[in-house]
Amino acid sequence: MAKIESLHGTTVAEIFQTGMDNLAQIEAVALTVLWKDGSMSAGWSNVSAPQLALMVLALDEKQRRDNLGEL
Repeated sequence: MAKIESLHGTTVAEIFQTGMDNLAQIEAVALTVLWKDGSMSAGWSNVSAPQLALMVLALDEKQRRDNLGEL
């Protein structure tokens, strides 16, 4: 069974740095989404590293565009 560790209070930069430092040890990526209605969705994917990088970049770009006016 997988070990589940809380990342509450951890910055996104810390999470990604840990991933980059341990890239060869990553087997899959798990994700939980907290929706505005308070519900949560969780799952995992063994997507390839290049595909994961593209998804992260696309999400980052969308977040930047959506929130650019808030700066």
